[in-house]
Amino acid sequence: MAAFVLGNGVSREPVSVDRLIERGAVYGCNGLYRTSKVTALVATDAPISREIQQSNYALSNRFYTRRPMPNLGALPIPKKYFGFSSGPIATAIAAQDYHSPIYLLGFDMGPDLTGRFNNIYAGTEYYKQPGSNPTFTGNWSRQMATIFKDHQSHVFVRVFGATTREIPEFSEIRNLTNISISDFLDRINTKKDL
Repeated sequence: MAAFVLGNGVSREPVSVDRLIERGAVYGCNGLYRTSKVTALVATDAPISREIQQSNYALSNRFYTRRPMPNLGALPIPKKYFGFSSGPIATAIAAQDYHSPIYLLGFDMGPDLTGRFNNIYAGTEYYKQPGSNPTFTGNWSRQMATIFKDHQSHVFVRVFGATTREIPEFSEIRNLTNISISDFLDRINTKKDL
């Protein structure tokens, strides 16, 4: 069964999370919990992780974090990926759950079209303000490359929008392909094969 892993880059804004839930398993990060209940959620930054756990989200939804709070339902991040960031960990968990293909949406790994902070939650609690300097993403690229190599029997598909950056290191990875956001939306909205 297909899975969809949601990074928080702005390229995923045109995609309905509810439509994805209809088509497969959905994995996400951090602020996604405010609007959607997904197959699994990951948060590595302590402030938002605490907020998620204290909201009781993890008592009825699968949630992973580095330091689960007692009796609030959170699960520990898999040991191999403990030091990774939220999006790469969500991708690894989708692979460990035996999904394939795994579509990666909002993994822009670079600034927005104005060269600034690229995150759909910009300006909300625990996130930088719109117009802030972009976040360094080199660690995310290395972590994702490790996950692709660790799970070579899986097919990963990176969905490209206007703000999705090419990652030269990804060009040699055989189990990773790309699709445009327009082609992806056509497949999702018309219920074509994924």
